[in-house]
Amino acid sequence: MKNFLLFLSFIFVCNVVIAQDEATTSVEIDSLYKEDQFYLGLTYNLLGNKPKDVSQSQISLGFHFGFIKDMPINKNRNVSIGVGVGYSTNNFNNNLFINENENGTSTYQVIDDDIGNYSKNKLAQHLVEIPIEFRWRTSTPERYKFWRIYTGFKLGYLLSSTTKFNGDFGDFKSRNNSDFNDFQYGLSLSAGYNTWNIYIYYGLNAIFNNNAMLNNKHIDMNAIKIGLMFYIL
Repeated sequence: MKNFLLFLSFIFVCNVVIAQDEATTSVEIDSLYKEDQFYLGLTYNLLGNKPKDVSQSQISLGFHFGFIKDMPINKNRNVSIGVGVGYSTNNFNNNLFINENENGTSTYQVIDDDIGNYSKNKLAQHLVEIPIEFRWRTSTPERYKFWRIYTGFKLGYLLSSTTKFNGDFGDFKSRNNSDFNDFQYGLSLSAGYNTWNIYIYYGLNAIFNNNAMLNNKHIDMNAIKIGLMFYIL
């Protein structure tokens, strides 16, 4: 239900901004225009490079917003470099049980019959991010609806994390697991026309650092995010 309400809220905000955009009257033409933009995104989150028997369950969502400064690099100002700052919160529902020990270390186990049934097992992360983009678009000083392809690199710093488990075995919750990588980075792509844009992020490094082991092997899972990105001038 929370994920559904979040999605409805996202659609509502987008429709409001679309209506405002369509109602905009003529404005003074700016030959030195830039596409400085706020962005708002909703993604379906996947785990790549999963260890054997690790799987995802339920819907895992991510919510992203921030601001990007646009710096045109050609005369037509339809090619630019964008640099910004933003915030990202991500959930990953899965069957990897993370148990924090009394000494502060964590152990990892794939949920099986020994643990029993469970209603929730997820990890959540909150990051501040710096997107760096190479941007191409068909915009002009008079054209506000255009095609765009923005591709780039996104660096994230982990602000906080939470892992939760609710099931027959008991209820467990831990915060700021030291086994998560503080810095997480990857490649990003936004492409579309006008308001709606397909967004893809592929993490280049693992979510966990070298301390996280499952069956004596490092957990190399990375984040993959697929969804929609909305830009507001």
